[in-house]
Amino acid sequence: MRILALFTLLLTSAISSAQWYESQGTAYIVNNDRDSARSEAMENALKKALLVAGASVSSAQQVVNGLLTQDELNIRASGTVNSIELVEESYQNDMLKVTIRADIFPQEQQCFAADFKKSMLVTKAQLLHREQANVGQIYDLDKKLVARFADKLRQQGQYIDIKLAHKSSIPFSRYNRSFDQEKIKYLAVELGQRFDTQFVLFTEVSDVSFGQQVLNQWQFWQEDNFDRHFDTAFYIYSTDNGELLWDSHYQNKAPWTFGKRNIIDLSSQNFWQSAYGRMIDRTLDDALLDIDESLMCQQTRARIVKVQGNEVIVNVGKRQGVKLGDEFSLLHLNSFTSDQGKMYSGYNVSSHMVKVSEVFQDSAVAVATNQNLLSNIQINDLAVKREQ
Repeated sequence: MRILALFTLLLTSAISSAQWYESQGTAYIVNNDRDSARSEAMENALKKALLVAGASVSSAQQVVNGLLTQDELNIRASGTVNSIELVEESYQNDMLKVTIRADIFPQEQQCFAADFKKSMLVTKAQLLHREQANVGQIYDLDKKLVARFADKLRQQGQYIDIKLAHKSSIPFSRYNRSFDQEKIKYLAVELGQRFDTQFVLFTEVSDVSFGQQVLNQWQFWQEDNFDRHFDTAFYIYSTDNGELLWDSHYQNKAPWTFGKRNIIDLSSQNFWQSAYGRMIDRTLDDALLDIDESLMCQQTRARIVKVQGNEVIVNVGKRQGVKLGDEFSLLHLNSFTSDQGKMYSGYNVSSHMVKVSEVFQDSAVAVATNQNLLSNIQINDLAVKREQ
């Protein structure tokens, strides 16, 4: 096991005590470049450690601002990471795996909203050029991809509570290609109401074509191997008003090690342990971290599902982090459609406040703090947790 010396960072303050976090990162080795793979794997591992520690991270580059060159690690950070140690490095085929130990200073909570998990609907991916899936017959990639991603989100997502709807197609990509944002807004709102979630995730796979360069040209006894691309994009929309909150594109490639006439079982470990399957997994891991970070500070807005006298029932509960005594402000949703067909949304802040009196797994009962009747509050209005 290789141990690197600790590299101390410049800190604005060294008064508070740091805490060790151990995490793992992986990277695919391209063109035998182990140094670049090691740097990428360590950035991936450090980013995971930072998120677990509660740091807000928009990208590994922003936080780390570093580069690993051979045995030298140069990192600059803004008072979050005190030191970092490479504990272990291992190789399996073309994959490099590292374990790091990072000395991270506990920061004040980055945002109040990080206390709560946000509900998000994960929809079926759209394979934009289905003819590219002919080699390997990977036409089910749209379903298998989001099912695997949903499992990762459930197991590793810090701030996301997901629902999966991947068995039926939705018209997102058709609207997206025609730049019809109004139809996307209506679609997002409709899906949110149908599946009772605050956000919806759309996924597009735009390229699974093959590269032109032969990877094994000197091994004339073998069938030619080529890189296969995997370009995908993720979009998160608010289901309250249909607005786009976040989107990101990922472009990767890896050797396709199967025969051209092989029919690939996308549910098999044989596929997911191949160079191409591992590259897709790595892409999903990167997207998961980015999505988790982007939603961490998004305000949790519960939907009111029942109003009775001075009580409301909201669609968040223990699973999302709600506790007895939590207080919510109420927002009356005020949406309208213009003469041009554009949808606009706004909120009128109610004078009413409610306090949670009963908590269930996915819902809670809240009572008006002044015991007055909740006039003008309706089903589908919103409840927003108050900072205490």
